[in-house]
Amino acid sequence: MTDVLPIAGRKPLLEVRNLTTEFPLRTGVFRAVKDLSFSIEAGKTLCVVGESGSGKSVTARSILQIVDAPGRIAAGSILLNEPGGSSIDLAKLDPRGRAIRAVRGRDIAMIFQEPMSSLSPVHTVGDQITEALRLHMSMTKAQARAEAISLLRQVEIPDPEKAIDRYAFQYSGGMRQRAMIAMALACKPKLLIADEPTTALDVTTQAEILDLIARLQKATGMAVLFITHDMGVVAQIADDVLVMHHGVAKEYGTAEEIFHAPKDPYTRMLIGSVLKLEQKAEIRLARPPLDAKAAPILEIRDLSMQFGELKALDQVSISLLPGETLGIVGESGSGKTTMGRSVMRLYDPTAGEMLYRRSDGTVVDLARISGRDLKSARRELRMVFQDPFGSLNPRMTVAQVIGEPLLVNGIAKGKELEERVCHLMEQVGLDPAGRERYPHAFSGGQRQRIGIARAITLNPRIIVADEATSALDVSVRFQVLDLLMRLQDELGLAYIFISHDIGVIRYMCDRVGVMYRGRLVEVGDAEKVCNQPDHPYTQALLSAIPRPDPRDRDRSRRFRYIEPTLKNESVVR
Repeated sequence: MTDVLPIAGRKPLLEVRNLTTEFPLRTGVFRAVKDLSFSIEAGKTLCVVGESGSGKSVTARSILQIVDAPGRIAAGSILLNEPGGSSIDLAKLDPRGRAIRAVRGRDIAMIFQEPMSSLSPVHTVGDQITEALRLHMSMTKAQARAEAISLLRQVEIPDPEKAIDRYAFQYSGGMRQRAMIAMALACKPKLLIADEPTTALDVTTQAEILDLIARLQKATGMAVLFITHDMGVVAQIADDVLVMHHGVAKEYGTAEEIFHAPKDPYTRMLIGSVLKLEQKAEIRLARPPLDAKAAPILEIRDLSMQFGELKALDQVSISLLPGETLGIVGESGSGKTTMGRSVMRLYDPTAGEMLYRRSDGTVVDLARISGRDLKSARRELRMVFQDPFGSLNPRMTVAQVIGEPLLVNGIAKGKELEERVCHLMEQVGLDPAGRERYPHAFSGGQRQRIGIARAITLNPRIIVADEATSALDVSVRFQVLDLLMRLQDELGLAYIFISHDIGVIRYMCDRVGVMYRGRLVEVGDAEKVCNQPDHPYTQALLSAIPRPDPRDRDRSRRFRYIEPTLKNESVVR
């Protein structure tokens, strides 16, 4: 790409010119970033978008000289321009030297994707913030503590005087991300690099974090380099957008240009993938309506689950029809996963019934059965997990992963097992020739297909899919959703589809149940709940979803749900 000219003759805060970052391999050199150029102005937000492996995070790490070894900057310059007219070329600095350490935290700060692995587990959150303040701002211990409390208050962490002395594991996911932001902003940096800071968060927490960054940006005038694969987030916050693919800049322009006049086919594909999830799937629309009078395949009655003092499920009642896709949606901690795991009997419910109608018409209570009966029922109920990386045994080949249920249940072995595995791989769109490879040799989307192949191995009747597409890029996401729906038609499956993504729920579900603090607050037809919800909490959830259109940035529609007490009705603000 050609060098980017500063707007109206003014020098940008950061200018990246012809950056190339490479990793030496045994087979040669892998260029993660190739000849990349862009600039960021003070007070502006540049969003860098692209799928996994596009070079987004390597670009961000190159700016701060924290590329994982043996990676290195091979060419190009990264100019940090000072107000007086002088410039520092960060690419020329020693990655371990004092000069770049002075820049990190003080001039350029970074928020990482997973706050749990970025925060020290053995130091309090307060200690970690005060360390940065004492290192860069030459404060006394008392001054740094007072400033850290002020920062935690700024990022809206409740009771900051007490929260400062807690450890990261005592914070929720959203609070950990707020603590990371407080730490990053401690030294009032000129540039904040945010690497997928909201990917692991539910939609309401994400909206609050984005609002917080925008508010602090306005107050301090800092620039933001925001890395994401969520085009809805980009549409809401970006001034400029850089689209990356395989280390190369595919397109670079204003948010308006990228969304409403994209020139590159790859950009058009990305935006098309997002818009596709704004409506019902074609496969779903082509199906005849479900028989609402059919006997449920699963009926959950007053299901409760207690973990010590915490009531994770509070008298949940819902039914699943044969061939139906039932969506379960809600924020983190609402009880969605607990419900899915209770159905699979990975947890033993505290109270309630889960009446499962077997293929021969007999009804068993999944909450009560054990031993041989439970093992038999589990062959008909299978699960697809959220993490396509952590849910596959890295020491087993794909053939062993997919074939294991057949082997364990004594259904097939030898040549028959191999043939069954090949057929299952073809069913989920994988080449059987790769069956002797290990999971690490496959992409995230391919690994999720392996997980789905394993789930359908025993011809189940119900599949519980727990956030099965949340870790995937948007273009891969709808391919996996289409695969699940095709398999549903072929195999007569019923799905319980757990997600915090309303777009995914709208795309593939027949009905949806909305969970809040362990309770089902609304159940209904997916179209109705996603477009005209009745419950204030569902309305709050929908108001937080970022719209994939930079012309639609009306934040006034967003509100929070405050649970009603005996004294007042439900409140929104």
